Amino acid sequence: MSSEQVETAPTVIGELSRRRRIGILLICSMSLLIVGLDVTIVNVALPSIGRGFHASLSGLQWTVDAYTLVLASLLMLSGSTADRLGRRRTFLIGLVTFSAGSLLCSLAPNLALLIVFRMVQAVGGSMLNPVAMSIITNTFTVPRERAQAIGVWAAVVGVSMALGPVVGGVLVSSVGWRSIFWINIPVGLTAVVLARRYIPESKAPVARKVDVPGQVLVITLLSSLTYGIIEAPSRGWSSPVIIGAAVVAAVSLVALLVWEHRVDVPLIELSFFRSVPFSSAAVIAVAAFAALGGFLFLNTLYLQDVRGLSPLHAGLDTLPMAAMTILFPPLSGRIVGRRGGRIPLVIAGLALSASCLMLVRLSPTTPFSWLFTAYVVFGIGFGFVNAPITNTAVSGMPRAQAGVAAAIASTSRQIGQTLGVAVVGSLVSVSLRTASHSDFALASRAGWWALTGCGAALLMLGLVATSQWARGTARRTAESFNPEYLEGNAAR
Repeated sequence: MSSEQVETAPTVIGELSRRRRIGILLICSMSLLIVGLDVTIVNVALPSIGRGFHASLSGLQWTVDAYTLVLASLLMLSGSTADRLGRRRTFLIGLVTFSAGSLLCSLAPNLALLIVFRMVQAVGGSMLNPVAMSIITNTFTVPRERAQAIGVWAAVVGVSMALGPVVGGVLVSSVGWRSIFWINIPVGLTAVVLARRYIPESKAPVARKVDVPGQVLVITLLSSLTYGIIEAPSRGWSSPVIIGAAVVAAVSLVALLVWEHRVDVPLIELSFFRSVPFSSAAVIAVAAFAALGGFLFLNTLYLQDVRGLSPLHAGLDTLPMAAMTILFPPLSGRIVGRRGGRIPLVIAGLALSASCLMLVRLSPTTPFSWLFTAYVVFGIGFGFVNAPITNTAVSGMPRAQAGVAAAIASTSRQIGQTLGVAVVGSLVSVSLRTASHSDFALASRAGWWALTGCGAALLMLGLVATSQWARGTARRTAESFNPEYLEGNAAR
């Protein structure tokens, strides 16, 4: 069974009324809203969670990374499961699981169980975004309407980032950190009721087989790598546990590459990586979202623990960044549509590098005007990066392979956010342990340098990925999937 059979297989959705299609779009967008809110709301609440549970810095890292790690590991599995069991059914299970996980998080009696319940949330979250996108794709069959629907869908990301810090700040300041998880429950349950009523069931007539060994190896690789990075500062880099984690990660990577090359229906299409635009897009996604994850983690702790701001004021202070992530994605999308991804990627790389570089010399007395400027520049950079990531990933790919390519790019985003929090948190921990001071602002400088490097890597890869040579590798990769591809697209 080929990927083409799955991607192009008809569904039972058929022709729906315009009102119902819009309703389905809104329901799917609700799922993205609660998943997006969860990231920024939790970041605002980290200092309060830390004080409530007397948590270490590594404990706070796990509060964030337990979620993104599981999400990254299961995104592609959830997509194939939805094709097999039914997209609406999988979507409903995801909503219920995410809502239940949110309730459990709000009741967590200690940090360990909070981390476990965050993983339950992530299991549900992995069934929402990729499955909702599949539902949208199968609902909006007219290309122009589909593009508009995806545009609305993407705009919700910016809205969730803008609302998260403010809503989280209000809840944490007035009710307490546990309340940040309550907001997911009514939204999730409302989406369940509406989805049961308005979203028709659909599935692929011939679904992709589940690559169980590949899935296990991906989970083992990501979890051992993240564990080693987060726990190394406290256990020591020469600790047998950390060395063991590194060995497990290395062996898992080699085994994954060997297995995915041999299996008939792999979880990850390794041949995609012969396309330089695709490979670059995956790394760009990791770099961009590592910058975002690290930025939110360091900035939240700095504003509340160093500057003494309340959660609400800390959330309000990040609004300049969030506002830019709403304003600039539509402009980025138009530029990508007309002139390709190079200009947005260059702008994103320069802006992310500049903003993080501005925060390298952070101190307890850094003027707020300087901080706001850095936040605006970061928001501009991040606002420009998402559209060219997806466009670059699918550039030159046959239509039948575009969905799989986009899914890998989405997984790369979550991996980046996981690694961003793990790496910058570990750098801060090492600095605090080896220096004779306890100044978080001073200790965070190594983290900001690392995030500056992420922006620089994005800039360089953006130039490489959009070169004539890179486009040639994409064409050759596409031809290997479909010998008639070049002939059929000669007029492009």
